[in-house]
Amino acid sequence: MAWIYLIVAGVLEIFWAVGLKLSQGFTRPGWTVATVIAMILSFIALAQAVRTIPLGTAYAVWTGIGAVGAAAAGIILFQEPRTAARLACIALIVAGIAGLKLTAPGG
Repeated sequence: MAWIYLIVAGVLEIFWAVGLKLSQGFTRPGWTVATVIAMILSFIALAQAVRTIPLGTAYAVWTGIGAVGAAAAGIILFQEPRTAARLACIALIVAGIAGLKLTAPGG
């Protein structure tokens, strides 16, 4: 169950990262509220995950999911560059997340 909480926390991190962009510096109230709610829920889910998963692993996986998801969202939603080097770096983050999951106690 802890890994499910961690994945949910990571997905919510993607939502709040995108929300930061869409809120335009917290000047758009609807997106601001949605972003803050996603932040709070992400932290709650992360807090549940670290009850079982080692802190270093959970935090790295959480930020990794958020980083990969935010980078993908930037490419898809905001037409950010899709260079080979950028995609390779994203792939390295995914490999790191997979490695941490596979080597974690109970992973």
